[in-house]
Amino acid sequence: MKILISGAAGFMGREVAAQAQAAGIEIAGGVDVAPFAADFPVWQTYAEAPADVDCIVDFSKPGSLDDLLAYAGKNGIPAVLATTGYSGEQLAQIDEAAKEIAIFRSANMSVGIALLRALSRKAAEVLGESFDVEIVEAHHNRKADAPSGTAIMLYDAIKDAYAEPRVAQNGRSGRDCKRQHNEIGMHALRGGTVTGEHEVCFFGPAERIKVSHSAENRSVFAQGALRAAAFLAEQTPGLYTMDDVVGKI
Repeated sequence: MKILISGAAGFMGREVAAQAQAAGIEIAGGVDVAPFAADFPVWQTYAEAPADVDCIVDFSKPGSLDDLLAYAGKNGIPAVLATTGYSGEQLAQIDEAAKEIAIFRSANMSVGIALLRALSRKAAEVLGESFDVEIVEAHHNRKADAPSGTAIMLYDAIKDAYAEPRVAQNGRSGRDCKRQHNEIGMHALRGGTVTGEHEVCFFGPAERIKVSHSAENRSVFAQGALRAAAFLAEQTPGLYTMDDVVGKI
C-alpha cells in the first residue's frame, strides 16, 4: 500500500509517517503548507502530488478539505479523514464526495474509542431518563477545537438513545444555570501535553457510573488510521466509519 499524508508536518502527520515506516508501508509523500524536512517528498499543494496513490491519510485542518477532495476525486483515490472541526456544510460536502470515492471519516481513530461510544450508548439505553449525562474531555493546550470531535461523536451516540430530544450544553457559567432535564453536558479541558482523555458520566438518584478512555500517546491514532487506510483501499465508493473496520460492536 502506498499512502499520501495530508498534514504531514503536524504532530499526527509525523506520527503516521513513523508508524507507516515501522510497518513497511510505502509513503508516496506528504502535503503541508508548512516547511518540513522529511525522508519523503513533501509538497505544499495537492496539484504537485502524484496520482498513483492507494490512499490519502488526512490529519490536517478543515480548510484543506476542498483541495483534498478535488485531488482525491480527480484521481479516484480513497481518503481517510481524521481531521476534526468540520462545519455542517463541509460534512455535506464529504457525503457528496463519497458517492464517487471511498471515504473513511472518524473524529477518533482509536478502536478503544469505538468501544467507548458503543458502551456509552448502551448505558444510556439501559439507565434511561432518570440518569443525567455529562461528557468531559481533556487535550493538550494547542488543540484548536472544543469540544473535541470525539466528544461530539459520543454525544451523537448517546442522544439517539432517548425518545425525548437531548441538547448539548457546552459548559455552565452564571447564577442561573440550573441543569435542565434534556441536557447532555459537554466540558472541554485544555492544558499541558495531554494526548486525549474522554469520560462519560451517568449521574443517577443514588449512584454514578463512569466510562472512560485515555490515549497514552499518538501512536494509537496513527495505527488506527493506517488500519482504516488498508481497509479503505479495497472498498467501493461510500462513506465508512470505524464500525466498518472493526465490525459492529
